[in-house]
Amino acid sequence: MPSKQEPATCQQRPTVALGLEGSANKLGVGIIRHFPPPPAGSGQRRRPAEVLANIRHTYITPPGEGFLPRDTANHHRSFVVKLVKDALKTSGLTPHDIDCVCFTKGPGMGAPLQSVAIAARTISLMWNKPLVGVNHCVGHIEMGREITGATNPVVLYVSGGNTQVIAYSHHRYRIFGETLDIAVGNCLDRFARTLQIPNDPSPGYNIELLARKGKHYVELPYTVKGMDVSMSGILAYIDQVAIDILNGNPRYADDEDGGGGGKTIITKEDLCFSLQETIFAMLVEITERAMAHVGSQQVLIVGGVGCNERLQEMMAIMARDRGGQVYATDERFCIDNGIMIAHAGLLAYGTGFKTSLEDSVCTQRFRTDEVYIAWRDD
Repeated sequence: MPSKQEPATCQQRPTVALGLEGSANKLGVGIIRHFPPPPAGSGQRRRPAEVLANIRHTYITPPGEGFLPRDTANHHRSFVVKLVKDALKTSGLTPHDIDCVCFTKGPGMGAPLQSVAIAARTISLMWNKPLVGVNHCVGHIEMGREITGATNPVVLYVSGGNTQVIAYSHHRYRIFGETLDIAVGNCLDRFARTLQIPNDPSPGYNIELLARKGKHYVELPYTVKGMDVSMSGILAYIDQVAIDILNGNPRYADDEDGGGGGKTIITKEDLCFSLQETIFAMLVEITERAMAHVGSQQVLIVGGVGCNERLQEMMAIMARDRGGQVYATDERFCIDNGIMIAHAGLLAYGTGFKTSLEDSVCTQRFRTDEVYIAWRDD
């Protein structure tokens, strides 16, 4: 969050932030309240942040289509005023009660990011409130920590645009491993388009539902390179299998239960099951390696793909074998939302951080480890 850092002042009263998120096809507006820390030496626990509003609207395209930056930006511009009004109404607050306006500075899709940044600047000027630019990935991490209570976990950040294994050290969220090409969510979404799976409520969720019905595992490329993963080759391979099936050229799996050496036709449910099992196993592998390296017993899964129950289940098996624990949130906080931007922004604001109007430009490339985490001392 490169911008102005003012001397931090001791928080004596609750502070409230408005957060705007729009890095992809989901537009989110959230309002959150932080409370003053307890007196030093009092033995009192910090009071959890209070979610006052968490409003979201998704741009959904027809089956087989992705979302284009221009169309997504038009969606955000069309709905942002309504969502801000709805958030204020839900929270019961007025602009006077807001201390700062937080927005996603990056990473993400350029045009949607710009639409939300313009909205944030406008609100900041209209309400005479300071701006706080937020790293999207840090927003996911801090919201996950706040909701689950995870203290110092290894973080698996999995979404449509990002796949990273992260651990905190010396005021930075350090990236231990990541995708070398496409993100896990992008891999799932693109395969959903190949199968013509509906995008409502999300292609990844619909793949998860189909995968639960899969009975036969189709062997796919397994590409782990040190602490990194690669998914483009896996997608290319399974896409070809799916196209053959859709064109009336069936593929067969050995019938392990038939006893007669028969053949079973591979279904799209089998393909969804096989894709999930393969790429999730890769993610579990590199996450376990990071846990061993940093000596952590906690795994926090954040990002939209973090809602996937099979991923949570596979990660929990690994963590349990290590005597550890998995932390995850539901779709209110896993999927892109404005409340995570408000929360991370308010943490930064509490250290004296503000973003000047001149520095409030957004960037499509804004790595997690570029942000100085001034609010953590552990």
